[in-house]
Amino acid sequence: MLAQTMNTKSSIADQNATAKTKILFKNLTDLSNKAILFGHQDDLAYGVNWKQVAGRSDVKDVVGDFPAVYGWDLAGLEKKSDKNIDGVPFDKMRQYIIEGHSRGGVITLSWHLDNPLTGGNAWDTSPKSVASALPGGQSHEKFKLALDEAANYISTLSDKKGNPIPILFRPFHELTGNWFWWCKNNANPEEFKALWKFTFHYLQAKGIHNLIYVYNTADFKSKEEFLDYYPGADYVDVLSFDNYQFNDPTKDNSFVENCQRQFKIMDEVAKEQNKIMALAETGYEAIPYDKWWTNTLMQAIGDYKIAYVLVWRNQGWQEKEQKMHYYAPFKGQTSEKDFVDFYHLDQILFEKEAAKVKLYK
Repeated sequence: MLAQTMNTKSSIADQNATAKTKILFKNLTDLSNKAILFGHQDDLAYGVNWKQVAGRSDVKDVVGDFPAVYGWDLAGLEKKSDKNIDGVPFDKMRQYIIEGHSRGGVITLSWHLDNPLTGGNAWDTSPKSVASALPGGQSHEKFKLALDEAANYISTLSDKKGNPIPILFRPFHELTGNWFWWCKNNANPEEFKALWKFTFHYLQAKGIHNLIYVYNTADFKSKEEFLDYYPGADYVDVLSFDNYQFNDPTKDNSFVENCQRQFKIMDEVAKEQNKIMALAETGYEAIPYDKWWTNTLMQAIGDYKIAYVLVWRNQGWQEKEQKMHYYAPFKGQTSEKDFVDFYHLDQILFEKEAAKVKLYK
């Protein structure tokens, strides 16, 4: 049975959001009933066997078009680094964001924020890290300094007319996992909700009103589990989860089954609360299956109405002991032909089609 059409009477969480941010939010809500925007993490910064080549993109090399959604990460700002966690200079990232937006693309920011309690990275799950970041906690002032850095950077993301670029902001992602300091194993529901709400209000108090807030989980098995750490409809604009393919899809259908189960649950919440849905991170590392795009991924999404689907980055070079890993095809890659077929699907939009929709008008 087809998923029902979403209610489009949504209102953005930040009541003082900029006009263009409100317009993007409304247009994404409307568009999600008809089409899905395709996104790629770090698309303009590097790819397989190249880095920082102006105008280049592995996606564009294959289909002649850029993604409609560009994913970037803020990790590194909190320690005043000049580069983010993936080695992208923040000055270059700003240029890429402005460039993608100027063509009609959508920008989303995640943040693998360092643990403010220990100074360790996002994967440092030292006990009481979340509680410590809350008002009165040991690392609260340090957490505020990190938010200051994020606010300062986001405030520099403006179009050619000086208008703030609307951003899909996805903090504390994959919260139902157990691998980040903010995950559910390291905080009770009230602590996480307090962390989210503090962040929401603090950024707005700093004058940041160009954010569309994306609530993001990893796996969940029930509506109760999905909503357990949910800060409330007044603090969230987009509901999403991350789910990756790990096994051969011709032998193991668990990726499709998991996505369908989670979409069914999330779709119910989205309809009740008038929210947009997204598959905020997905992919099949090295994409060894030549029909993954039109077969597996499209089955995983099914008939659910989602605003966008974003695949992870193409770290296409050897780095110390870390192997190459990529989630979008490049010229000559096994799934290249199928990706072209995926590009031509009526319901999948890349940047040229997204620009025609005029998401910011």
